[in-house]
Amino acid sequence: MDISADIKIFDAKKVRTLWNEDEDEWYFSIVDVVAVLTDQETHAGARNYWKVLKNRLKSEGNETVTNCNQLKLLAPDGKMRLTDVANTQQLFRLIQSIPSPKAEPFKQWIAQVAKERLDQAQDPELSIEQAMLDYKRLGYSDNWINQRLKSIEIRKELTNEWKERGLQEGVQFATLTDIITHTWSDKTTREYKKYKGLKKENLRDNMTNAELVLNMLAELSTKQISESNLPVTFDEHAQVAQKGGAIARNARLELEAKTGKKVISPLNAKKGIVPKIEKR
Repeated sequence: MDISADIKIFDAKKVRTLWNEDEDEWYFSIVDVVAVLTDQETHAGARNYWKVLKNRLKSEGNETVTNCNQLKLLAPDGKMRLTDVANTQQLFRLIQSIPSPKAEPFKQWIAQVAKERLDQAQDPELSIEQAMLDYKRLGYSDNWINQRLKSIEIRKELTNEWKERGLQEGVQFATLTDIITHTWSDKTTREYKKYKGLKKENLRDNMTNAELVLNMLAELSTKQISESNLPVTFDEHAQVAQKGGAIARNARLELEAKTGKKVISPLNAKKGIVPKIEKR
């Protein structure tokens, strides 16, 4: 079963989703949907609301609840945990059991999400446009969004190169990424996230323009060196990752020497990269 995770934005709130390629079907985190419709401020509050509602619907013999699946999604604690999910049809039925003025707008949003996926399958450029809209809703600047989308493209090219060389997603990708990050920034990925005050958040979504550019340079350099050196063993890939990261490190040091300012910044999406989003 080919499943890919994604995060959608409705009314400035995140809704975790999964796309099942085999079924051509979206699955939505029910807890996230409950949080949107009931204006729950915390994940725990939404989870408790759903627990009570689920028990009531089960006692009424509601088949929609019985047929809901559990799939692993990234939880607020940063771990992958089994989460109640519903496909589009099931979600429409569940929404009827939640009194909310947002019910109708949310149904329209679900229908639009489903349509966009089908459209994107026909035209990949629409996926880029959707990503731009999502970042805009979160308050990112146009300049930052352009850099971020370019970084996604370069990252994809690098991981494709790794796959073609026989590397496996997961530990091997993470290890090489950590080597690249540590080489150019002098911080491991964990140290970098801690410096920015991050936990489960995506590091790249919390980088400044300068950080994104140098990270792109490191990953682009790694890819091109890999294409030239044709590494076979993992140790050889690790050496290539160090060489690629070193190119960006030299650029960082030269920039810092010329400007007198540190490139690695504690700024994150909540403290300067993204304007604070007011609740509606």
